[in-house]
Amino acid sequence: MKHWTPIAALAAAALAAGCASTTGGSVATGGKGRAQLLLASQEQVMQQSLQYYDQQNREARSGGKLVTSGSEFERVNAVMRRIVPQVAAFRPDAAKWPWQLVLINEDTVNAHVMAGGKITFYTGILRKLQLTDDEIAAIMGHEMAHALREHTREKISQSQAGDLALAVGGALLGAGQGAVQVAGLGKQLALDLPFSRHMESEADLYGLELAARAGYDPRAAVTLWQKMARQGGGGGPQFLSTHPASSERMAALQAAMPKVMPLYEAARGGRR
Repeated sequence: MKHWTPIAALAAAALAAGCASTTGGSVATGGKGRAQLLLASQEQVMQQSLQYYDQQNREARSGGKLVTSGSEFERVNAVMRRIVPQVAAFRPDAAKWPWQLVLINEDTVNAHVMAGGKITFYTGILRKLQLTDDEIAAIMGHEMAHALREHTREKISQSQAGDLALAVGGALLGAGQGAVQVAGLGKQLALDLPFSRHMESEADLYGLELAARAGYDPRAAVTLWQKMARQGGGGGPQFLSTHPASSERMAALQAAMPKVMPLYEAARGGRR
């Protein structure tokens, strides 16, 4: 099997070359950073994200559901604009990104972000959870943290690395297509979903700091997830979920609170 060694070495070299970090650490994580696998190019991921974002907005507009003005939109947009300057604490280039919000009038308890700072909120999350501005900031900080940490790019890179490893491993072992597909399912359960949960937890903590730096009460993140838990947002078996259990999520947020409260108090003092 020696003739396969260069292939394996090439794969290992590609993975090693893709290890980097998009931001510094957060005080909520103890100031520790984390190396990320970033094989996919930032430009390509941002381009693909923008294409999806534009398509989403066209479909919402054609259905009369795209909200770009009015009291609800202005309220959420004001929170985003207040948080945007704080992203420079993690990566100065992100403060210059074209951050943009759209609100979609659907009865959905959800929000999401695309690479490069394209944020989508749904009216359902505002109305069903009766969110305060501080709770909106907890969601906004979380979504902005996903963008800062380039979690979309990281997930794509992990998928690319997994496909490469499966292809090399299957060839080495002489595995048939069926065996490789079973291995792929195992990879999804053992690698992809746990990493996604880790990204969600990471976005919680980075988002907590972003909201605190902008003068929003970080304790609202706990009340937010209490509301989400009552909506069933943390239900289902954790090992088959891309989100941490609500109880685990709230415990992590509570543990980080002493680290971010001084940032909130300093920000509030500066706004008086």
